Amino acid sequence: MSSNVRQSPAKRRLVVASGLDRENFEGSEIEHLVHFLEPAAASRFPLQNAFPLIALAFSDEGEADLREGLPSINALGTIPEIPLQRIDVDGKAESLALVRSLVEGGVGRLSRFTSSVTAELAILRRERETLLENYRALEDAFQARNWEPVAEIFAHDPYADPKDEGIGQLLATGCVEQLLPVSSLGVAGIALHLHSVPRDGGELVVMLGYVENGEGVAEWTVPYAQLAANWNFLALPRACGGAARTLRLRISTTGTETVGLSLGYPIASERYTARSETPHPDLDLRPLAFRVFTGLPGVKPTRMPNMIAPTALLEGHFIEDYRLAVELLSQIVDVSVTPVVPEFQTVRFLEHENAVVCHPLPSGISAGTIGRAVEPGTISFSASAIIDHPKGAPAAVSFLLAPANSNARSEVAELARKGAAKPSAFFSGWREVTAEQAVNVNFQLDKPVREPMDLMILSRAVTDTVDFSWLKVSGFRLVKQSAGASNVRK
Repeated sequence: MSSNVRQSPAKRRLVVASGLDRENFEGSEIEHLVHFLEPAAASRFPLQNAFPLIALAFSDEGEADLREGLPSINALGTIPEIPLQRIDVDGKAESLALVRSLVEGGVGRLSRFTSSVTAELAILRRERETLLENYRALEDAFQARNWEPVAEIFAHDPYADPKDEGIGQLLATGCVEQLLPVSSLGVAGIALHLHSVPRDGGELVVMLGYVENGEGVAEWTVPYAQLAANWNFLALPRACGGAARTLRLRISTTGTETVGLSLGYPIASERYTARSETPHPDLDLRPLAFRVFTGLPGVKPTRMPNMIAPTALLEGHFIEDYRLAVELLSQIVDVSVTPVVPEFQTVRFLEHENAVVCHPLPSGISAGTIGRAVEPGTISFSASAIIDHPKGAPAAVSFLLAPANSNARSEVAELARKGAAKPSAFFSGWREVTAEQAVNVNFQLDKPVREPMDLMILSRAVTDTVDFSWLKVSGFRLVKQSAGASNVRK
């Protein structure tokens, strides 16, 4: 190999040396790999087409010059600290051959790979900037033509009838369904009108799904604090696509108080009126007050006070929420594990309120179990809890899902002894409850349950007293899902 080829300029120089030792490198095997630090240019351009891995010096002056110039390179923080090696002039040929073998071997290949990765990143960055420029051009076009990024395609305005009784009880004990009289294609969000929002704790639960195959689209679980007594826009992260289908809203609430969900004007078509499992005079030929929007997802329509993102995307799943029936609640059994013998009934069913009382004791855990209350496929559970006495001491509440027909007292004793449930059970964790405001306990399971399970309601003391600590739990709502929708679609 000729010296001209051997010393052809390298794409990236991997050795750094002082310009004072230049004559010792001229004509050597690594001359084309050496980047020289010049005193005049070291501070301005410490690196120029170079990725130095080692510094070489032949003389004391060259070593001193390198020690002065290397800190300016190390300050960049983009390469490892460069080691400095002295080379004896007498053994220069062998030393430089060894250096060349090192930097052009595995280290050189690694450097070339790093260089290619850097080039790819630069290309990706330029493409990203191009996409951003195109997006800005589209945005400017929308503004220039005064186009709305989200357009309203259907609306039922609210109508307050003096004879309205309100549908709050329907929302608390069941749900209200509303078909949307538009194609699902391109729908990016729905707005609901609320004429009143309570201050007490509670949540509005909205599910959006397809009628044809039962597949879910999204679910919104919104605390009352995030709602406005006006239009509330429920946004989708991406617009509905694919085949045009029929959309259905399913709305319910949790907590002791309910929102004032507005109804619209009476309409002639019974198909598009609001419906519930329980007959109600206000739902007679009246739809909910709602608006449907298409356009860019994640963009709030103008004059909307808020925008609410979904808490769960349900694509590909059949979603169904259900409440615990009164017959199930009335079968609750006391399985408390406590050394205290109470003088009163600590666990019982409140017949006229569809609720359960679980009074804590000074020590141990008060618990009641409802056999086979949780259906297969259940993925989440929620309920409302409050101390049902103005002077009641605070308490802690939790829920435990155990395999059906298991030893309930053994499950509670395991939790009391170790502070954790058995691997076969699901534990919600403890939540403190007071008499001032109801709290909503939301329990999201890691995976849907496969078999029916027993539901246990537990309470314990959090202070030195449990006087009047009548812990009332109500509004039991469970959600189950399956992949049946995707099978139907096939």
